[in-house]
Amino acid sequence: MSITEQQLQRIMPNARRQAGVFVSALNTAMSNRKIDTPKRQAAFLAQIGHESGQLQYVRELGGDQYLSKYDTGTLAAKLGNTPVADGDGQRYRGRGLIQITGHDNYLRCSLALFGDERLLRTPELLELPQWAAESAAWFWSINGLNALADQEQFNTITRRINGGLNGLEDRLQLWARARAVLCVSST
Repeated sequence: MSITEQQLQRIMPNARRQAGVFVSALNTAMSNRKIDTPKRQAAFLAQIGHESGQLQYVRELGGDQYLSKYDTGTLAAKLGNTPVADGDGQRYRGRGLIQITGHDNYLRCSLALFGDERLLRTPELLELPQWAAESAAWFWSINGLNALADQEQFNTITRRINGGLNGLEDRLQLWARARAVLCVSST
């Protein structure tokens, strides 16, 4: 089931013109990863709506000091970044509509989307609408989020994406709008 630009604008009113930029890429990415029922699409669109500021951001915000948490230390190591302060934090900052972050995630995403390591060389590809949407749908798929969407386990989906419940109220508002626009009935 494809969504229209108008539906996307109703779900994410702050997206404005970005809805037109992303609608085709989102439809393709959702189709490719079987995000193909109103329940799945409503949950997916709500989550990417929050993560991207309603399609306004495809690159994690923050300066060198903020991004240094990805460069050295425990989090950097967990993400597969080198243990030295060499700029990995900036290079592999969150990108795409569900912020793919860290060397190892970029590598896995690159192998899945392209069959090679091009995202390690050109991480900015995830800022382009097609790859921003495809990377988000890939992340959704590999984390089993369709099954959780089918069961309306929205908080669990949020934890898988965010590691916690940050921004839950905004996510829930987006989900309610998406459910209304896509005619998802309550169970």
